[in-house]
Amino acid sequence: MKEISAGGVVFRRVNGELQIQLIQDRYGKISLPKGKMEPGETVEQTALREIAEETGIQGAIVSPIDQIKYRYNHDAKGPVDKEVHYYLVEAVGGKLQAQVEEIRGVEWFEPAEAWRRQKQSGYNNNDRILGGALRLLGLDFAG
Repeated sequence: MKEISAGGVVFRRVNGELQIQLIQDRYGKISLPKGKMEPGETVEQTALREIAEETGIQGAIVSPIDQIKYRYNHDAKGPVDKEVHYYLVEAVGGKLQAQVEEIRGVEWFEPAEAWRRQKQSGYNNNDRILGGALRLLGLDFAG
C-alpha cells in the first residue's frame, strides 16, 4: 500500500529579516507541518491545506524541496510505503495558531536558530529538507 503526504518549510520576511517556521509535534520533536493527501487533491494543495490546518498560516508555494520515502508497518494495513513531498512555502496570510489536536506548538525562528533546533531535536530525515529550503533561500548551514 502507498500513502502520500505533503508539507512544507514555511518562511516569511519581517522588516527584511528572514524567519523560518518550525512546529513541535505531539512527541515533543521539532518538525515541519505535513499530512496525508485527501481524495481529489494535488500534492501542492495537500501541502498548503496541512500547513494552514496545523499552523494557521496561509502559504504560497515557491518551489519543491525534496521527497522523503520510507516504509512503516500499519497495524491493520500491513506494510505502507510512505512518500512525503516537501515544498518551500512563503507565508502570505493567516494567524500563527497551533492545531492542538495535532501538534504542541509552532514558532518563527531566524534561520541559524531554526537549523540549530532541527539538528538538536528534529528528525534526521528532515535535515535535508530544512537544509534544502535554506539553500533555496540563499543560505547554507549544512556542513
